[in-house]
Amino acid sequence: MTAHALSQLHESQGQSLWLDNLSRALLTDEGLPRLIRDYGIRGVTSNPSIFKKAIVGSDLYTEDIAAGKRQYPDVESVYEHLVVTDIQRACDLLRPVWDQSHGEDGWVSWEESPGIAHDAHASVRAAHRLRELVDRPNVLIKVPGTVEGIEAFERLIGEGVSVNVTLLFSLDQVRRVFAAYRRGIEQLEANGGKTAEVRAVASLFMSRVDTLVDKQLDAIGGERAQALKGRAALALAGMAYEHFREVFEDESFDRFEQQGAWPQYLLWASTGTKNPAYSDLLYVENLIAPRTINTLPDATLEAFADHGRIASRLKPHLDEDREVWAELAEVGIDMDGAVRDQLLDEGLEQFQAAFDDLLAAIDQA
Repeated sequence: MTAHALSQLHESQGQSLWLDNLSRALLTDEGLPRLIRDYGIRGVTSNPSIFKKAIVGSDLYTEDIAAGKRQYPDVESVYEHLVVTDIQRACDLLRPVWDQSHGEDGWVSWEESPGIAHDAHASVRAAHRLRELVDRPNVLIKVPGTVEGIEAFERLIGEGVSVNVTLLFSLDQVRRVFAAYRRGIEQLEANGGKTAEVRAVASLFMSRVDTLVDKQLDAIGGERAQALKGRAALALAGMAYEHFREVFEDESFDRFEQQGAWPQYLLWASTGTKNPAYSDLLYVENLIAPRTINTLPDATLEAFADHGRIASRLKPHLDEDREVWAELAEVGIDMDGAVRDQLLDEGLEQFQAAFDDLLAAIDQA
């Protein structure tokens, strides 16, 4: 397959490809503009780990770091003003996609500080502040799928702020997030806001789920447990997509769509395969479906362009998915409890560590 064929994915299958990366180096003509033009990239996601990789050790930020330290009172403010330039530039590059798709795509995600993941009020305030700092209509503020993050998400939608709910690892989280979006849209309408001007996505992580579950299955041992390896994430995706259809293809959502509102698309995250025994496109080819987004790291995007197959592969196999779910429970895997909680805690810890390292590196520069 060629990059040109990949660029036709949205037209042929209704799925959008976003890039899971952002750096100043990518904002050159041979970086993001080329990926938008030749690969059909329709959005960008970022997180503290991505910005740490982009900034630490790069001389592209040296002058701005020095200027920021002279201008701003604390290192976190320096960081925010350092990366807002990249966020704005990416938003500008994707603005034609945003305009042409009437807001379906063309978004750039910027994550709040992981330190406020369990503070709904602080998350709401931070989202408004970051949105104003970027001053672009196509920025998505990322909040985590904690209890407090979902509470903040509902309030933000009701206040007209577009949001990417991240760090989702369970069907329970997906259900709560979709319900929060529906309530937020209803509140926005009640407040006199324009539902057509708000957008939300739900980032469901794939390879991290299988990595943890496979480890637990190995510890359990036995043929039955081994037969379940590599199946948890795709079963989760299939059931989550079916729930998306139940919620947003229901007649009760029709009136919002008629006013221009978008459903909250599922965004497949963590799609780079971590287990070398699995296909490098396990979480790409098997997750092609209309009105979904797949955000790909650079290597996975190149692999998809090189040897991927484009066909609608995420079809309802609910009996099979539910059977996998039931068997996981029977062998002792608690998908909507212990697995969700561990992955959410680990995700927050990883982002906090990357954020702390990045701030320390800026402070010492």
